[in-house]
Amino acid sequence: MRILIIEDDAAIADAIVAALTRAGHAVDRLSGGRQADAALQAHPYDLVVLDLGLPEMDGVELLKRLRARADAVPVLVATAREALDERVRALDLGADDYLVKPFALSEFEARVRALLRRRTTQGVPELKLGRLRLDLPRRRAHIDDAPLELTPREFGLLETLVARLDRVMSREQLIDALCTWDTSLTDNGLDIAVHRLRRKLEGSGVRVRTVRGLGYLLETEHAPAA
Repeated sequence: MRILIIEDDAAIADAIVAALTRAGHAVDRLSGGRQADAALQAHPYDLVVLDLGLPEMDGVELLKRLRARADAVPVLVATAREALDERVRALDLGADDYLVKPFALSEFEARVRALLRRRTTQGVPELKLGRLRLDLPRRRAHIDDAPLELTPREFGLLETLVARLDRVMSREQLIDALCTWDTSLTDNGLDIAVHRLRRKLEGSGVRVRTVRGLGYLLETEHAPAA
């Protein structure tokens, strides 16, 4: 999953970026509200972690603008503002969760998993497609009871396609979802990841299908071909 961290405290940002990167997510970070507003208009994200006390543009204003554009990306507010009216205001403006600093990293990670689970599997702990079983927030995959060994890039590709099941994703959308500003993925690199994922999914009842001229989609193998 691609996650945007908007946090001006470098120590806090470093800790949560490291935790999310270890979990296999692609993570971008920004410290200013205006930069973040521009980034949210330019790139699709699966989750936003938002501090409210930001330079340039307050996090509340950023949240207002995000929801005014009808952007439904989940937002986890992580802030030192602990007053009840601040919590109510942020939630009423469209925040999906609210965490008060200082917080335990384990609780932060659990809330991230819960929001991603709600986004990708409608809140259920595990998604089943054919013989494939997926726990996306914990980044685990099985075919029946056998663990499916995937590289971080292969798992990122799979979860991106699962989140948009039966919908075509262009090559550009997939590359954007799998990269951060500090990492890149070539067309050839995407082809290699798709080829390897296809091979590992053999026998699972799920396949990655090429839609010529448009991109790729994930589908169950009994689905009718176009």
